[in-house]
Amino acid sequence: MIREEELRQGPQSAQWLEVGAVGSASTLAGMRAEWDALLDASEAGPFNAWEWLYPWCRRIATDRRPLVLTARDRSGALVGLMPLCVEYRSVAGVPVRRLSFLGETHVGSDYLDVVAKRGQEKDVARHFARMLYALRDEWDVLDLTDLREGSPTVDVLREVFPSGDVRVAERYVCPYDTLDPKEPFDAFLKRTGRRDNFLRRRKWLEKQEGYRIERTEAPGELAAPLTDFFRLHSARWASDGGSQGIKGTGVEAFHRDATQLLAERGRLRMYMMKVGGRAVASVYGILHRRSFIYFQSGYDPEWRNRSVGLVLVGETFRDALASGMTEYDFLRGTETYKSDWVTKQRQTVSVRVHGESWAGRWFTRSEELAREVRNGAKAVMPDTLVEKVRRFRRRRAAVH
Repeated sequence: MIREEELRQGPQSAQWLEVGAVGSASTLAGMRAEWDALLDASEAGPFNAWEWLYPWCRRIATDRRPLVLTARDRSGALVGLMPLCVEYRSVAGVPVRRLSFLGETHVGSDYLDVVAKRGQEKDVARHFARMLYALRDEWDVLDLTDLREGSPTVDVLREVFPSGDVRVAERYVCPYDTLDPKEPFDAFLKRTGRRDNFLRRRKWLEKQEGYRIERTEAPGELAAPLTDFFRLHSARWASDGGSQGIKGTGVEAFHRDATQLLAERGRLRMYMMKVGGRAVASVYGILHRRSFIYFQSGYDPEWRNRSVGLVLVGETFRDALASGMTEYDFLRGTETYKSDWVTKQRQTVSVRVHGESWAGRWFTRSEELAREVRNGAKAVMPDTLVEKVRRFRRRRAAVH
């Protein structure tokens, strides 16, 4: 275990903390209770939850080893976590040891970060950064993706590591808006770009036999709604070459695990629109404190012209207001339908830090060269051909 006196000197920390690491999935499995308690006492985002990251280790990243840094105070209480994993890659025959966040790929995890007790974020992140600096000969590249812009973790890494070893880049724009639970839904609708269309489409749907909106949140009742959700999500993206958000049996297995665990914590809402007994639209939502997180959706393409997706999204806003939510977050992506409902945006960023060896810099340069080749090919290809290539790659990825 690395102690403070062994770490790189820098600005003094506000308190003594003992920094350790969890390196096995079996130990990680037993951390749920204290992890949950820490998340509840923090400002960390929804995808830093044990209920999200532990299934990711089991279903998605079976070739990676967990390396969860922990910070405990003198009483032994957990006050900080940095949920990392170790991945071994080979670039042109050069072995590269890469550290990254748990949950970074395949499942759309925005706002990944250090989890720290509220008010101690920078101090805890500094302890972790110093440990990583002290052990920089044990890893080649640290890749932290999808942190919220303004995260204290970014500032601390710049503070602890030499400036030339830290690179920060923009990642995604995440549309969102604040809600006033006291505001009537009709008043909220007037401020959106979808009011008239929503009311007209909903009125027509309400006249159809068997029309209803179902909300499922109980852990033991998710099997059927999830099956309908996967079918509708796949159908919605089929004409575009397949979904980039949920593809493959491993990812579906992850979501079956994660939704069950989130539901056990009261953090899940699955919405289903049915007409004549058949599911025609679905929304997969996550609750985090007083925020509603719109994670994914799907709809039956045969009902596209009836705007079933639009109506169901509107109903999730109505339910969020009725439930006392103060924020609605669409997560990554600037699709037009999002800007019709919300008016604010936040940015996520990625941070890359090079370790002591040259392998990390070689890894970065190899990525840059590959990116230049791809961009050069796009520049000489007609736009229609570029889109066909994208769809072809999606279809291949869906198969494999």
